[in-house]
Amino acid sequence: MTAQRLTRIIELMKKNKLETIAINPGASLFYLTGLHFHLMERPVVLFINTFTTPTIVLPELEVLKVKQSAIPLESITYGDEPASWNAAFEKTLKRIQPQPKTIGVEPTQLRFLEMDFIRRATGEIEFVSANSVLTSLRIIKDSKEIEQIRKAVRIAEAALQATVPQIKIGKTEKEIASELTIQLLKAGSDTVFPFQPIVSSGPNSANPHAVPTERKLLNGDMLVIDWGAAYQGYISDLTRTFAIGEISPKFAEIARIVHAANLAGCEAVAPEGSIGSIDNAARVVISKAGFGDYFTHRTGHGIGLEGHEEPYLFSSNSTPLREGMCFTVEPGIYLPEVGGIRIEDNVVVTPSGKEIFSSLDREVKVLK
Repeated sequence: MTAQRLTRIIELMKKNKLETIAINPGASLFYLTGLHFHLMERPVVLFINTFTTPTIVLPELEVLKVKQSAIPLESITYGDEPASWNAAFEKTLKRIQPQPKTIGVEPTQLRFLEMDFIRRATGEIEFVSANSVLTSLRIIKDSKEIEQIRKAVRIAEAALQATVPQIKIGKTEKEIASELTIQLLKAGSDTVFPFQPIVSSGPNSANPHAVPTERKLLNGDMLVIDWGAAYQGYISDLTRTFAIGEISPKFAEIARIVHAANLAGCEAVAPEGSIGSIDNAARVVISKAGFGDYFTHRTGHGIGLEGHEEPYLFSSNSTPLREGMCFTVEPGIYLPEVGGIRIEDNVVVTPSGKEIFSSLDREVKVLK
């Protein structure tokens, strides 16, 4: 399968008239080679060219990994003396004939560090976005990828179910996040999570990307838990909201609205639809209920090897839905300095419609 991915990226590069792409450690490098590297002070760059065998520049201490590559790779290494590193890039770029005048890069991934080494090794070079190539390569998941995401969802759900009995008045957000982290590992998650769990209570729950604090749970709080697991590199990303002790009439109403918006968004997933139609379906429910100004983010984003990847679910995105696309559906309402509610599920487009991976109750539960 990985060999087919190399063939596919070469086809996409030719279609986009892009002869060379430079990829540093991250999801795309792993997707193509099966190799894990981390971003550090020593640069690692994979060069894919439409004329030659892919070449990877990497430190000598990492060279044994190359033998595990799922695709043929030439390797050019360097030692720990930084003054010699540029020579490795010069040697690599000289292998690529004809010499590229343009190199495609991942706009959100390649750093100045790597770009500077490439620039110095080539002289005049134009860097352009390879996003269209890499998005087309990874946006449709194959059956194995879908099963890995499905497994990541199961792990995440098992971890939350094991954590819920520990959620009580007086517990801090950090304590709950710590317990959830332990349960994710016990349930079988990779040790590298897609993101650290978001556990936010009371007024903190009005911040969609809150960080767990020492705040203790109080009676009447809304508690938003946004968490995910990873399985063989593929991730899940879920959110459920709870009420602590009791739920006020106002938040009971908001809970019903968000639940309805979540259902509407999921129902809009169909092979003949568009990405934007999902956002519109969820947003209409919230707007008609009078809370449109308090739904402050898009309805979802793609999931796979990264927590956020294509496709992005915003209303003007006219990209057609296609079988194998995997993404979140996560409408929310957030009242500043008061509290918020979000419900998030993971979905894949199927030939007949969709499969919702996540199965935990979507209603806001009251935890006594």
